[in-house]
Amino acid sequence: MNFPRTTVAGVSLPRLLIGSNWIFGWSHKGHAADIYIKERHSTVDATLRVLDAFLQYGIDAWMAPFSSHPDALDKIKNIQDKIGRKLILIDTPILNMDDTESARKEAKAVIKTSAEIGSSFCLIHHSCCEQLVNKNKQTMSRLPDYTDMIREAGLIPGLSAHMPEIIQYSDKNGYDVETYIQLFNCMGFLMQVEVESVIKIIHEAKKPVMTIKPMAAGRVSPYVGLTFNWNVLREKDMITVGCISEHEVHEDVEISFAALEKRLPDLEGRSSPGKTSIIK
Repeated sequence: MNFPRTTVAGVSLPRLLIGSNWIFGWSHKGHAADIYIKERHSTVDATLRVLDAFLQYGIDAWMAPFSSHPDALDKIKNIQDKIGRKLILIDTPILNMDDTESARKEAKAVIKTSAEIGSSFCLIHHSCCEQLVNKNKQTMSRLPDYTDMIREAGLIPGLSAHMPEIIQYSDKNGYDVETYIQLFNCMGFLMQVEVESVIKIIHEAKKPVMTIKPMAAGRVSPYVGLTFNWNVLREKDMITVGCISEHEVHEDVEISFAALEKRLPDLEGRSSPGKTSIIK
């Protein structure tokens, strides 16, 4: 039952990655939903149930802005102690990108924290790397300053590319980047250009791409969102899913296996007060 894997910079990763929005309380729906997540699903025990379900399929890579989140550090240690193994951490740190010596020192400290908590990957958060983009010159000025810091800390550098030009400019200029995070879903939710353009950018990317928001933050069903993404991505690309319970993990994994194997998923029918012959 191990999920298919790919390789990024020599590191074996499952093609299905563990997301964090439904653990840390970022619903992308509203304040009430954020509070609901934090009150009901952000405890260590709730997170352990979700992670344990993923681990049953060999899915052992977890993505989040760990080094920039005050609750993440203790949670990671607690969880890894309880499960008795190290997870592959894909950190997406938020850095101070000001062009000053003090800002660079601050960024370096955050990257150091990323290394200290045991991250393997350090992918600069989209809100930060977008500050370096020059669309006129198709460059990302000063990006090597930060990828050098990441390498010096012993981490693998990458970029979170909500702005899809980031992939294009990074590849064009040969920046030291091993992988990308890119928004991608059938609704175009939060994507800055249409789906057809983004999938072309993903296919032309020189490095593997970790896609996020496959279900548009709950706006499409798991079957629709995951089946679409798996059928258009390359074999070396990945999908990141956030789950609110272990039950969602098993459902999402089965849908994903079915999509990759070109079959219908074996799922329980949805609840309904008046089921008919067409509601299975």
